[in-house]
Amino acid sequence: MELFVYIFAALFSVLNPLGAIPIYVGLTEHDSKAERFRTSLWTAINVFIILIISFFVGEYVINFFGISIDALRIAGGLVIASSGFALLSGQFSKKRGVNKKVTTDAQTRNDIALTPLAMPILAGPGAISLLIAFYQDYPELSDKTIICLSILAVAMAIFIILRSGHYLSRLLGASGIVAISRIIGFFVIAIGVQYISNAVVNIFKGI
Repeated sequence: MELFVYIFAALFSVLNPLGAIPIYVGLTEHDSKAERFRTSLWTAINVFIILIISFFVGEYVINFFGISIDALRIAGGLVIASSGFALLSGQFSKKRGVNKKVTTDAQTRNDIALTPLAMPILAGPGAISLLIAFYQDYPELSDKTIICLSILAVAMAIFIILRSGHYLSRLLGASGIVAISRIIGFFVIAIGVQYISNAVVNIFKGI
């Protein structure tokens, strides 16, 4: 249970689905309830698939390119920490890596669940690098099973949050969502710093 909660909290903080609410609301404001339900469901499914693939295949990708796990931890930690700083300072891009062309294209087509919602808004490089590191840190099959369950729980939380996105947007307002995002940003920074420090310690031990 301790591992499950740790992985869930880390992934939830890095993905920050609450921060995606304004984008989701903007892209689905003219959709029917059925269409919003479908978008929320498929966004969660796509995020789950992306994270599971990253968890199991990511190690072989970094080995192919000759990248060490400690180098990945440092790079991932920098990405995660920079996202956390941006959340904490309130300077996080509202588009979260989505340029104007992608936004315009998303507003003119029906299927936005994969792009831009699932990727890159939710399942970005920070979450992917985090999962690759988890694969190395927890080699036991039982641990990997728990991590998969944590990923599933995060996907379910994303579905619930997006499904309630329009209601939460009205309830919390822009200032409420920003306040929550800043609190999450603090924990995201801590996760990034922890991964960088672990990698640096491992590198010095190997010297």
